[in-house]
Amino acid sequence: MTSPLIVFAAAERDDHETPMWHPEHRGRLDAALAGVDEAGLRDATQWRIPDEASIEDLELVHDAGYVRSIEEFCAAGGGQLDADTVATRGSWATARRSAGAVLGAIEALQGDECDVAFAAGRPPGHHAVRTGAMGFCLFNNAAIGAAKLAAEGERVAVIDWDVHHGNGTQDIFYADPRVLYVSTHESPLYPGTGPMHETGEGDAVGTNVNLPFPAGTAGDTLRAAYDEVVEPILERFAPDWLIISAGFDAHRDDPLAGMQLTSGDYADFAARLQTVVPARRVLVVLEGGYDLQALTYSAGATLSALVGESFRPEPASTGDVGMNTVETAKQLWSD
Repeated sequence: MTSPLIVFAAAERDDHETPMWHPEHRGRLDAALAGVDEAGLRDATQWRIPDEASIEDLELVHDAGYVRSIEEFCAAGGGQLDADTVATRGSWATARRSAGAVLGAIEALQGDECDVAFAAGRPPGHHAVRTGAMGFCLFNNAAIGAAKLAAEGERVAVIDWDVHHGNGTQDIFYADPRVLYVSTHESPLYPGTGPMHETGEGDAVGTNVNLPFPAGTAGDTLRAAYDEVVEPILERFAPDWLIISAGFDAHRDDPLAGMQLTSGDYADFAARLQTVVPARRVLVVLEGGYDLQALTYSAGATLSALVGESFRPEPASTGDVGMNTVETAKQLWSD
């Protein structure tokens, strides 16, 4: 029997520890999962503990030497990988489960076990590049899933609405025509990447779409971007699968950025995007989001919209800040 939603999460096995001051912590995962209950989806949801991704799966997008170095670093007790990113002894297994959640979600969707799947893991992934960790991320979870599908002959669209540009995902697929990467992000902001003119290379020109918006951008502008820029690009690419790199840190209450979205906006984005792929081919992957209430509301609103319900604890936001980005992108992508 098909379930509306399957959530892959291993909250009780989360051994990725961060310092007390760190914004990426275990409470984020609990807050995101609380969105399922807040949205009234408990009875429509199956819960599964993900397996750890294999080394071979990690190496679909990461160099073998880097994967081995993380294993050894964690086994030695861990520590600081860069100014923002830490790992502890338990991070190796926890990060592999975070990637495994994505792979398990894909298998569930392929088996028609659910209409929508949510891979709720931490640490997040979209900043992790082939050869290194950064921005709280160890392994690029969404990219591992996209690479797995692409290897099976599928066309994959990765829509990244985290407020920070997913430099790692862009880097991994920049020359890969099988994967369309679209990022809406605040700029200037960490990691300082994602200008509009970067559109891919070689056979993949036209499969990398960056929409950098200024602080203060609200939902009206993003809705226009999806309607007038992103959806026509998706229609031309004709993906078989949609992976949403769902960071919720563009919410107006998030402490790490300056965009002005609400949970109602995320519901709108999810409903728009769902229609671009066949049924049972939408996967939501948790990325950022650092205000816990906003994370609960936004995750709940997103999942509710994707299963045809209407949990909207906040109204959609309005405003015309950033509309010049939409106009510039329309000119670029209409050529």
